[in-house]
Amino acid sequence: MPDIGAAELLVIAIVAILVIGPKDMPMALRTAGRWMGQVRRMSNHFRSGIDAMIREAEMEDMEKKWKERNAQIMQDHPGDEMTPLPPSDGQDAATQEPAPEGDGAFPQHDDPAPNAGPAPASAEARASAPSTKVEPPEEPQLPLADDAAPPPAKPENAGD
Repeated sequence: MPDIGAAELLVIAIVAILVIGPKDMPMALRTAGRWMGQVRRMSNHFRSGIDAMIREAEMEDMEKKWKERNAQIMQDHPGDEMTPLPPSDGQDAATQEPAPEGDGAFPQHDDPAPNAGPAPASAEARASAPSTKVEPPEEPQLPLADDAAPPPAKPENAGD
């Protein structure tokens, strides 16, 4: 961008006032402002398009490097393919025997904690089982003075 100082701006303003005239100066400045806005929008659009092309080119280069590196790793380690996960029922995948507890076997989410006691029954089993809950005896109710006396009767002609 050209470096314009205060002296140059003053000369431009004086020439503009002499050439355009003081009456038409606001309209000329408004038109110049619109042109500057259009130039800025076009330059921003152009810049964003260039940036997008650069990003796409960089991504293509990175994908190419990743594919080359992946192919090199696969050539260096051909037999190191991923092995399947062990079955979720706690059995060893190779021998189909229960995995030992202290040999790095991970507990399942639904396994009870060690020394937790018997597992709780399912909701269906609890619903079908006879209720063994003992209800506490009812507390005796003492009559209160207000409860012993009947409520006062409302007179029939009270609304008249």
